[in-house]
Amino acid sequence: MRPDIDDLLAEREQEIHAELAELTKPVGDVGTISFGKRIGEGTSMAVDRLTAVSAQENMLAILADIRRARDRVADGTYGLCEVCGEPIPEGRLEARPWAIRCIRHS
Repeated sequence: MRPDIDDLLAEREQEIHAELAELTKPVGDVGTISFGKRIGEGTSMAVDRLTAVSAQENMLAILADIRRARDRVADGTYGLCEVCGEPIPEGRLEARPWAIRCIRHS
């Protein structure tokens, strides 16, 4: 296991916080936007906001996993599946360092 994994997780945590800040910053003056049958600026903005909400939910879930992974680094259980206790394959941890479960239990 790489000794700098907590640093890597902390860096990713900061990146997600920055992405969330950008995603949730207030939209400028939208004026009067109508939502009718035709696709217009208002409809496009609504779709954009729905997409942003979905992205935010995904980022918050990853953030929670990163925090749990950092807790596991601190208590010495990082790299072990939180369900079965078996080692998480190195390839999975390289691709997703915040993985807290093996493939079978994810």
